[in-house]
Amino acid sequence: MDPVIAEPAELTNDEIRRYSRHVIMPNVGVEGQGRLKAAKVLLIGTGGLGSPLGMYLAAAGVGTLGLVDYDVVDDTNLQRQIIHGAADVGRAKTESARETIHDLNATVEVRVHETPLTSDNALDIIGDYDMVIDGTDNFPTRYLVNDACVLLGKPNVYGSIFRFDGQLAVFYAKEGPCYRCMFPEPPPPGMVPSCAEGGVFGVICATIGAGQATEAIKLLAGLGDPLVGRMQIYDALEARWTTVKVNKDPDCPVCGETPTVTELIDYEEFCGMPAHDRADETPLDPTEEVTPQQLQRAVNEGVRVIDVREPHEWDIAHIPGAQLIPLGELSQRTPELDPSEPVLLHCKSGGRSKQALDFLRDKGFSDVKHLKGGIEAYAEEVDSSVPTY
Repeated sequence: MDPVIAEPAELTNDEIRRYSRHVIMPNVGVEGQGRLKAAKVLLIGTGGLGSPLGMYLAAAGVGTLGLVDYDVVDDTNLQRQIIHGAADVGRAKTESARETIHDLNATVEVRVHETPLTSDNALDIIGDYDMVIDGTDNFPTRYLVNDACVLLGKPNVYGSIFRFDGQLAVFYAKEGPCYRCMFPEPPPPGMVPSCAEGGVFGVICATIGAGQATEAIKLLAGLGDPLVGRMQIYDALEARWTTVKVNKDPDCPVCGETPTVTELIDYEEFCGMPAHDRADETPLDPTEEVTPQQLQRAVNEGVRVIDVREPHEWDIAHIPGAQLIPLGELSQRTPELDPSEPVLLHCKSGGRSKQALDFLRDKGFSDVKHLKGGIEAYAEEVDSSVPTY
């Protein structure tokens, strides 16, 4: 496969010395290192995957790094997002990441895009770069990144993580399949919990992020056999890598022989879920949701409150007066509930309790609502002694 960067930049004597451990390898040499210097790479996300990506690509000498993120550093990020430190809590992630990158390598040009990536701006932002590396944690943005890369002819270095598992691939429609070839449709809303809901083993970010950085450098410099047409799946608990072949789908709606997706669409509508997990950014739906204060009043009045989290989460923190019925057990334990009585549901931040609400309403429960923002909102607004996680 031809390198993504056709013309290498000229290296200075200082750069030859700095990157000498690359340059002395015949596969890389001055030419390969020059290609890295000439490259412009866009990182979507500066979190768990974006942290090792930003640091290793900067250390490797990639000339320009673009950072797309609109979040701020939170103390729960520090368990895995190593580009940020304790002093950065509350700062914009893009600014914290830029500072760390420049501390590693001041010669790297860092371009900050402190904005959500949307169908309105994705083509303009991505169009200025040679390659995109997807470090996002939600399906609407993954499909958006994929489709934009296909339409622009850019390689998309993909990675995802959840709990102890990770995925790594290169989707490059010019040379092979795209993300939609492997995942034509998103999973049903709520089927796959976010890292905030399900957790993530911190160091797996380094494993998958370093793998993405490796594939990016190979593509840019023209090294080896990139993961085009293959996906690697990593199981950290078993220390096992599995490689799965990914075929290009001739009927793919975006990269197939007769594409039907020829412009960017509404990806939140397509996936049936938001491209973020910030519950406080949407207004309260009084037909389905209650506030933490309303839930507390309901507890005091004896209304049945069901916690649909897992037992290990209950052990971390729970709301006094609530009853634990994990979401996975709800269908078997529905007979324990009276459809004629009001029921309030809650989970960590609102995703699982919404699934439980839809399930119970389908079963004939008419007076059922769930807590907007979950136990996190309850701890913030009602009882600060309740731990958050």
